[in-house]
Amino acid sequence: MLHAMRYSKYFVPTLRDDPADAEVISHKLLLRAGFIRRVTSGVYDYLPIGLRVLRKIEAVVREEMDRSGAQELLMPTVQPTELWNKSGRLEKYGPELLRFNDRHNHESCLGPTHEEVICDLVSRELRSYKQLPMNLYQVQTKFRDEIRPRFGLMRGREFMMKDAYSFHADAECLSKEYQNMFDTYCRIFTRLGLKFRPVEADTGSIGGNNSHEFHVLAESGEDLIAHCSSCEYAANVEKAVSSRSMPQSEPGELTLVDTPNATSAEEVSAFLNCDIAQLVKTLVYRAVGGENDGEIVAACLRGDDQLQEIKLAHAIGADSVELASDAEVISIGGITGFVGPAGLSARVIIDDSLKAASGLVAGANKLDTHMTGLDVARDLGDVVFTDLRETRAGDSCGKCGAAMELSRGIEVGHVFELGTRYAEPMEVLFQDQQGKRAVATMGCYGIGVSRLMAAVVEQCNDDSGICWPANLAPFQVSLITMGKSEAVIEASEQVYSQLIESGVEVLWDDRKESPGVKFKDAELIGMPVQVVVADRSLKEGLAEMGVRGGSRQSMPIGEVAAAAIMQLKKDSA
Repeated sequence: MLHAMRYSKYFVPTLRDDPADAEVISHKLLLRAGFIRRVTSGVYDYLPIGLRVLRKIEAVVREEMDRSGAQELLMPTVQPTELWNKSGRLEKYGPELLRFNDRHNHESCLGPTHEEVICDLVSRELRSYKQLPMNLYQVQTKFRDEIRPRFGLMRGREFMMKDAYSFHADAECLSKEYQNMFDTYCRIFTRLGLKFRPVEADTGSIGGNNSHEFHVLAESGEDLIAHCSSCEYAANVEKAVSSRSMPQSEPGELTLVDTPNATSAEEVSAFLNCDIAQLVKTLVYRAVGGENDGEIVAACLRGDDQLQEIKLAHAIGADSVELASDAEVISIGGITGFVGPAGLSARVIIDDSLKAASGLVAGANKLDTHMTGLDVARDLGDVVFTDLRETRAGDSCGKCGAAMELSRGIEVGHVFELGTRYAEPMEVLFQDQQGKRAVATMGCYGIGVSRLMAAVVEQCNDDSGICWPANLAPFQVSLITMGKSEAVIEASEQVYSQLIESGVEVLWDDRKESPGVKFKDAELIGMPVQVVVADRSLKEGLAEMGVRGGSRQSMPIGEVAAAAIMQLKKDSA
C-alpha cells in the first residue's frame, strides 16, 4: 500500500452537500468524502481512499484470525445449487439467493455464505480425527439479493465478509473453539476502536445452537438489543429474557360482558376501565415451515406486551409464523377482534408472565363480547407456557433482577455453534479414535468487513466529517500547503519527504485551491493529524501541526514532521 500521495494526482471526488438518497451519517459522509460511489441498488464502488480503509480493516481481521490459529483460504463466489440442495437449504433460504443458469443450463448461485462449499471441500479431504480440529477462513465478496438495500454499506446486496468455519471431533472441542473465536472477535473490535457489545442471539436461517452477535452501539442501528444495567447479560430482543411484575387482582367468576366495537387491548381497557396489563392479548398465527407447517396456533400475552414472533416460531417448531386469516381464526372457534384462549380448538401457547395470573380479561370468541374473571390455572386446560414477550426497558434482568436497558446496535459479527446441522447432510465424516465413522461437528464465525467501515463512521464523526482512528485512517497525516511561492512548495516537499522516510502515510494537498476548500476536505476525509505549511508563517521559519478538529500549534519547520510522528504515537497508544 502506498505510503504517500499528492492530492492533485489522487482520485478523491468530494461533494459539498449530502446526497439526497443517503439517510444515515455513514452513508452521507462516505459518499461526500469520496470513499464510495453507488453502482446500482445496494452495490458500491470502493474508490482509492475507501479501499485503503477497507484493507486496513481486513488487515486487523486477518492478524487476529491468524493469531487465533485459523488458516486462510479462498472459495469461489459462484456456487453450484446442487450443494445447497444437498444441505436442504436451497428453497429455505428464499429469494435472497440469486440463482442463474450458465450456457450448459447448469444452475448456480452467487454465494451469500459458504457453509455448503466448505463442507463439500472438507468432506473430500477429511479422513481421521487426527486432522481435527481445523478452522478455515476467508475474506471474500458475498451477494444477498436484499429486497430493500439501504443505508449504504450497512445493508447492501454485495459486501465484503470474513467467514470462518471450524470442524471438530466432539462438542467439547467445538465449545473451546467457540470461546476462542469469541475472544478473537473482542480483540478485533477493540483494535478497531469501537464501542461494542456481544449479545446472545437467535441462530436464524443458518441454524445451530449457541450463538452471539457483536453489535456496535449506534442510534442508526437496525437491531434493538436489550442489556442489563448491572450485570453482563445482553441479548437481541429476539431472544432476550426478562420479567415484569404482574398487577394483582382477586380471582372471580367468569363473566361475559358486552364490549361493542372494542377490539384492541387499548379499546377494551378504556371501555372496561381496567389496567391494560390485566388483559389477555390472544393472537392467532399459522406456522410456516418446520415439522408443524400450516398449523394454526393461538399465542397469549399481557395486553401491554408485544409478541416476539421468533420466540413463537421456536416454541412451535416452525421456520417462521404468519398472522392467520379471518377464516383460519373462525376455523379454530374464534372471531377476529374478540379471540380468547378458552375453548379454542387449537394449540394455545401462553407467555410465562401469565402462568399464575387471575382476574384477567380476555376475548370470549363471540362478537362484541369479552370475559372477565379469567383464572389461567383454573379456566384453561391443555396449554403450554413459554417466553413469548419482547423485552422492554425497565424490565427485570432474567439473571440478576436489575433493570434492563434498550440500545440500538449495528450487527458487525456473529458466531455460531452449528453442531452437525450442515456436516451431516453434507457427509463430513471421519474415522474416530475407536475406528468408527463419525460426523464432524461445526462452528461458523462471520464478520461484516465492509459494514465495519460504515460502523466506524457512525461512531467516529462530527459536524465537519469523519474522525478516523489513527490505525484506520486512509492516511495518517494531511499535509496542507497554503500559498504558491517556490519557498512554500519547497518547504512542503521537505516535510513530505521527512514523513515518508519515517514510514508515515501522508496525503499532501498540493492543489491550487483556496485554503477554505483544503481545510474542509481535510476535515471531511478525516485524517487524524494535520500539518500546515503557509507562506505567512514560513517567513518566520514556522509551520503548524494539530489534530483533526482541534487547535494547531506553531513550531519550527524542521520540527513539524517529528511532532506529527509523536502525535500519531500518542493517538495509537
